[in-house]
Amino acid sequence: MIARNRGADSPFFLIADHAGQEIPLNLNNLQLSHSERQRHIALDIGIAGLGPILSDDLGACLFAQRYSRLVIDCNRNPQRRDAICEVSDGTVIPANLELKPQERQARIDEIFTPYHDAIDAELDARGDRPTVMVALHSFTPSMAGHDRPWRYGVLHLGASPFSDAMLARLRETFGPEVVGDNQPYRMDDIDYSIPRHAIGRGLDYLELEVRQDLMADPAGEAAVAAQIAPLLRAALSDIGL
Repeated sequence: MIARNRGADSPFFLIADHAGQEIPLNLNNLQLSHSERQRHIALDIGIAGLGPILSDDLGACLFAQRYSRLVIDCNRNPQRRDAICEVSDGTVIPANLELKPQERQARIDEIFTPYHDAIDAELDARGDRPTVMVALHSFTPSMAGHDRPWRYGVLHLGASPFSDAMLARLRETFGPEVVGDNQPYRMDDIDYSIPRHAIGRGLDYLELEVRQDLMADPAGEAAVAAQIAPLLRAALSDIGL
C-alpha cells in the first residue's frame, strides 16, 4: 500500500484499489509472462500516475494499492471466489488455480486487510471533518470486441449528490455522449471499497472511471489530472462544501 499526504485537510479523500502491479516474490509472478502482467487485467493502467498528481493538486490524502489485483482484488469482498480470479479477460492465471484455504487467507492477511485497515484508520483520524471519497479506476477502450465511446464514467449506488454534480460537470465539459452514467460499469453489490468506506460511514463519494488510452504515458496522466481537478473542485462547490 502507498499512502500520500496523510492527515491532509482537504475534503477529498482519494483511493486507488488497482493502482499497482507488484506481485510478492513467493508467487513467482503468478506464472504469467511479462506482457500479461502489463495488461489491464493486472492493474488500472494510468492510475498510478494520475493518483499522486491529483493528491498533490487537491492537497488530498491518497491511499493506493501497490499489489496487482491478480494477487487479490481489493475492490471485492475477500470471501468472494472472484476476489482471486482464476481467469481474467481470457487469460488463465496459473498460480490462482486450486488455491488452498490457507493460501487465500495469506493474501487477505498480507495485502487486503492492511490496505483497508489503513483507510479506516485515516478516516477515523479525520473525525467530523467534511469528507468526500473519490475512488480512481480506469477502463479499456474496448472489451469483448465492443468499443467503449466514453472518456469518463461515473459509478454510483443510490443517492450521491457529489456523483450527480460531477456527472453534470463532466457532461457539460465533454458532452453527454462520452461521459457514462454507471458506464462502462454499474456499481453494484460486487463493489467493496466505496460501500464499505463511504456509504458505510454516510460519506458522499465518487467512483470515477477514466479510459486508459487517455493516460497511456505521463503526459496523458498529467493532462487528465489537469482536466479533472478543477471539475472536482467545482462539483464540491455545487454541493455546498
